[in-house]
Amino acid sequence: MTIRRRAVAALAAIAVLGATAPAALAADPSPSAPDGLYGTSDPQYDGVWRQSLALLAQDAAGVRPAESAVGWLTGTQCQDGAFPSFRADTDADCDADVPVDTNSTAAAVQALTALGGHEEATARAVDWLRAAQNADGGWGYTPESASEPNSTSLVIGALTVTGHDPDQVVRAGHSPYDALTASALPCGGDTRGAFGFPDQDGEPVPNADATAAGVLGALGGTLVAEPGAEASEPGCEDGEPTRERIAANGAAHLLEETAEEGVLMSALGGAEPRPDYGNTADAVVALAAQGGAALAEEPLRRLREDGPDWAAESGPAAWAQLILAAHAAGGDPRDFGGVDLVARLNATGPEPLADGADTTSDAAAGEADDQASGGSDSSGLGVWWSIGLCLVAVVGVGLLIGGRLRKRRP
Repeated sequence: MTIRRRAVAALAAIAVLGATAPAALAADPSPSAPDGLYGTSDPQYDGVWRQSLALLAQDAAGVRPAESAVGWLTGTQCQDGAFPSFRADTDADCDADVPVDTNSTAAAVQALTALGGHEEATARAVDWLRAAQNADGGWGYTPESASEPNSTSLVIGALTVTGHDPDQVVRAGHSPYDALTASALPCGGDTRGAFGFPDQDGEPVPNADATAAGVLGALGGTLVAEPGAEASEPGCEDGEPTRERIAANGAAHLLEETAEEGVLMSALGGAEPRPDYGNTADAVVALAAQGGAALAEEPLRRLREDGPDWAAESGPAAWAQLILAAHAAGGDPRDFGGVDLVARLNATGPEPLADGADTTSDAAAGEADDQASGGSDSSGLGVWWSIGLCLVAVVGVGLLIGGRLRKRRP
């Protein structure tokens, strides 16, 4: 789900704010990162996203996060219930200069619900999300933007954790599942059961990140997924597009995409395809939720081998993604290919109030500190991706301003 979603977030924010791409997407650490925030890079385009993932991953691993970390997230919420990616002045009311989005809001709802004690804040956020629902039943990245699987699935997760049945959250006679079904593509040709993300003409184009999100959404899942019942490898079958069918078709597409390299590949700007570990982590979560740990075995193996190096470069959201992938597959995030992912994540933010396992040795903790200080804290975007996003932003900002905010994305 992820590098592409963060890419869209950054590009959408550029379109709204008119920021210059290189400055907006710089990956260099910022010495003025707010207290309580995970990571030290500029949070303008991913602050709430990376904070929410970090808190969710800590909670899933039995860690009680610092009060300052939770307070940073709750303090970002706007008076209407929505969350922006970042809010520099939390003493002033949000206005048009503080762009809010469904992804940040839905992720924050899932994190605050997991932690407990934030019912008023999450209720206001869900009210805002329901008001932003499109007539086809789904959501885009921003209110009134075209529905797509990534945002729709995130909101399904937010509705589910707060006790709302997504089937009953209807706009113009359509539920979120109707929107997901409309984005599920046929098995034949180049689409091969994928979920589509709208191109600049609004046509759904097969997309691995949208597919991982679509599978999880069709299953009614959340960012913190549990291993599903063990199932045989799914095949892609056309026919009545039930939720079960489109989830199985999407899983079959992800298995096909990871069959050769064990990892999803992505390319930007005509560059050579490179391993996309963020999307691969999302695929592991979707596959494990669909058919148990065995279904995600091969991409999980690649994440164990290469994921920690990627996360050390990319920052707290990447560590969180690996933890959530390990959790979904029933693995131990404290021994992920020999790496304690929880210690590494904890080292990127304020010291937790409690660590349920408390198994980190002094040596491991020291290593985690070293890795955290060496990372770029780009919340899942490595240096190569940051450069690529800058190029995409420069080329695409005119289209974004003139048309829709989300022509996409990880």
